[in-house]
Amino acid sequence: MRVQRMSAPLGAIIDGVDVRRLGEAEFADIRALFQEHQVLALRGQTLTPQEQLAFGQRWGELVRHPYAGMKAYPDLIELKNPGKARDINQHWHSDMTYNRAPPKLTMLYALETPGIGGDTAFANQALAYAELSEGLRRVVDGLRAVHSAEGLAGQYGADPGQAPRAEHPVVRTHDETGQRALYVCRAFTRRFVGWTREESAGLLEYLFQHGARPEFQARHSWRPGDLVLWDNRCLLHFAVHDHGDAPRRIHRLQVAGPAPA
Repeated sequence: MRVQRMSAPLGAIIDGVDVRRLGEAEFADIRALFQEHQVLALRGQTLTPQEQLAFGQRWGELVRHPYAGMKAYPDLIELKNPGKARDINQHWHSDMTYNRAPPKLTMLYALETPGIGGDTAFANQALAYAELSEGLRRVVDGLRAVHSAEGLAGQYGADPGQAPRAEHPVVRTHDETGQRALYVCRAFTRRFVGWTREESAGLLEYLFQHGARPEFQARHSWRPGDLVLWDNRCLLHFAVHDHGDAPRRIHRLQVAGPAPA
């Protein structure tokens, strides 16, 4: 196994591993690297949907998306290039924060990638929290926020009034590492609990922009066969749509995590 850091703020690229054949000791090494780097990109995988699902289940129970899923494999989502105007991922976000217990881990397996472009960017929210002033940390430490999938529901033709929603702390403590991290995102965070949307807007906008500062970021450039997994508890991500209509086909799954605390 060969490990190369992806960037200073986060991430590692791993070669020489076949996830279908990992023994318990090797899997423990991968788990330790995941906690250290928050994003792992395992190059050169050759996986069927069943094999990706099996590897995902080694990390925990799988979480099904409320609106998307392959007919034959409902725990997998097939992501294709819909064209930039129809791409619903053009924002920094953490996956499925509208769930009471959002997934701890998201895993993408690339089957087809553009010759250039189509990167996924990540931003380390533990670093973002640490870089807040002491005064602002005291403010956000005491806040909770409302997260909702109503906008997502409309994009899938579902009833926004029935969309899942949840309340979470604005700063969550990682259940395995103990790190504190910002936990808001432009996609799903609507307002602070006890505040109106108008009152929440200014501070939320500051936190959205602060959390995506370049010095907190890493980018992964995809190749076919890449298996990328990231820690949804302490990262934001952004699918960069700079590849026009070039094909991009990826299979996604999520692994269950605890309710944020």
